[in-house]
Amino acid sequence: MFERHAGGERVILVALDFGAPDFAESVAELRLLAAGAGLDLQGEVQGKRSRPDAALFVGSGKADEIAALVAATEADVVIFNHELSPAQERNLERRLHCRVIDRVSLILDIFARRANSAEGKLQVELAQLQHLSTRLVRGWTHLERQRGGVGMRGPGEKQLETDRRLIGARVKALRERLTKLGRQRRTQRRSRARQNVLSVALVGYTNAGKSTLFNALTRAGAYAADQLFATLDTTTRKIYLPQVGEVVLSDTVGFITNLPHDLVAAFRATLEATAEADLLLHVIDSSSPGRERQIEAVDKVLHEIGADDVPQLRVFNKLDLTGVAPGVGRDEYGRLQSVYVSAQTGAGLELLREALSEILRAGRARYEAGAEADTSSQTTVNSK
Repeated sequence: MFERHAGGERVILVALDFGAPDFAESVAELRLLAAGAGLDLQGEVQGKRSRPDAALFVGSGKADEIAALVAATEADVVIFNHELSPAQERNLERRLHCRVIDRVSLILDIFARRANSAEGKLQVELAQLQHLSTRLVRGWTHLERQRGGVGMRGPGEKQLETDRRLIGARVKALRERLTKLGRQRRTQRRSRARQNVLSVALVGYTNAGKSTLFNALTRAGAYAADQLFATLDTTTRKIYLPQVGEVVLSDTVGFITNLPHDLVAAFRATLEATAEADLLLHVIDSSSPGRERQIEAVDKVLHEIGADDVPQLRVFNKLDLTGVAPGVGRDEYGRLQSVYVSAQTGAGLELLREALSEILRAGRARYEAGAEADTSSQTTVNSK
């Protein structure tokens, strides 16, 4: 069904500068994505344009430059650091005589290779099918054949239409299975809520150090590596905080700029845990020059999944790479806003635990006060 690479393919990266201030960071990120996918980078082509070309995205002259590099390096795939339309992909493949994919397809491919849980695999397959459904017309000869024969009237059904129908049926089945898993997950969360167990979710840009911090706080031994999207499946563990008790801590999938919309939609059931958490730990790579852009990308996805109203504590990680001392940041009212730590060395982790206790205690006190006020109000109404 999917054109998934087996690793080691020879690739050329293409990136156009449309005047965005983070162009260099975006290209560096594309290189990391390609490396994380196990691809063999043969070269890069960059250029500047005011807007994309409707037919080829890059324009005719730049397309010829890419074609020459493909021929010289015998590259198998050209990867664009942009989202291409199905028509642009087809036109480029004809022009370059090799497979062409965009940034979205590359991210989907990495997710497909890294998902381990049954739910994660279902979510990635759903995202891939939704992406593929718009790209069925790719010059494959079998898509133009008609299905007909003995006992069938008329010209029959085009293979393209059959493929679309089969994909539609599979998408429907996947959504039903994910809905069922989502109900099970919500039941588990309600059970924890009845037990008055608070929940904290780790969120952040991919490779910000979420899994390393999760391991440092829980000693869970979850997989962590210096690469984009090292872990995809949500991991949950309990930790004990003084004066608070047991707290459920969840490590979620990392975010990235222009995270494919289909992927966000497919992972919505998993990310609901983020929206229903009592507190979000927004882990930030303090050593990254693009951290402000990364913070913005994370906040955008949180808004998309309805988690932007959840209280948030920013955790500036990787102090071992910046030389900054561990500490905490507060607003003008004395409320905790940020904590500075190094998950790798453990510096500042005790400050983080204290911050968690302080915020969760305050949140629980507000909740109990509100519940008490509601009970009092109800009693007054009933007495009347």
